[in-house]
Amino acid sequence: MNSLNGRICIVTGAAQGIGKGIAQRLAAEGATVVVADLNGEAASATAAELGNDSIGVTVDISDRTAVDAMVAEAKDKYGRIDVLVNNAGWDKIGPFLEIEPDVWDRIININLYGTLHCSQSVARVMVEQEGGGTIINIGSDAARVGSSGEAVYSACKGGVVSFTKTLARELARYGVTANAICPGPADTPLFAQISEENPKLRTALEKAIPLRRLAQPEDLANAVAFFASPESSYITGQTLSVSGGLTMI
Repeated sequence: MNSLNGRICIVTGAAQGIGKGIAQRLAAEGATVVVADLNGEAASATAAELGNDSIGVTVDISDRTAVDAMVAEAKDKYGRIDVLVNNAGWDKIGPFLEIEPDVWDRIININLYGTLHCSQSVARVMVEQEGGGTIINIGSDAARVGSSGEAVYSACKGGVVSFTKTLARELARYGVTANAICPGPADTPLFAQISEENPKLRTALEKAIPLRRLAQPEDLANAVAFFASPESSYITGQTLSVSGGLTMI
């Protein structure tokens, strides 16, 4: 039985990597997915693969006007929005003392402001509709334990985790839940790019992770599918690490 039949889900950064894995899992459960991504062509291609009347939308989540237009398009087409997955993100690895403020701005605009923009715009729809909705924020275990070379990214994800808790408190009266999922190291195109510069990184991480492997997109997607489903309707304001045991908090 598909637990998400009839549900309208927006997933940001869903054209590839973890986001695409999430979109595929939600669609497999019967959801219609708005594949939102900076790469509109790839978003449309992913949406076509998903079926279920899914669509691809080009959006820069750091641009509030673009976010509002994306949400309006989804609302106009489907009449409601049941699930928002704030997955899109970006980082540049390097020692904090060497990262310039213009790079800070990009990291903050995408990872923190992007989540704020999408959450507020979608939540305004959810509180007005029957049945509420759920917001799932993709954080990072960097928010919980820190991560060398990711100081500003860690700060953003720490903000996302705290924001999720407050959002859950404020929206509970409207039947809207909010939870955060914190991935550990994941086998994604971004990680592949990073590990090209440091070939020993993958091996070192695999040795450090108790389950001895990096997360696959489906590992995160399974957690998202649970929070998106009716089975989690009494869970809100929580943070779940999906890290193979690398972090235990």
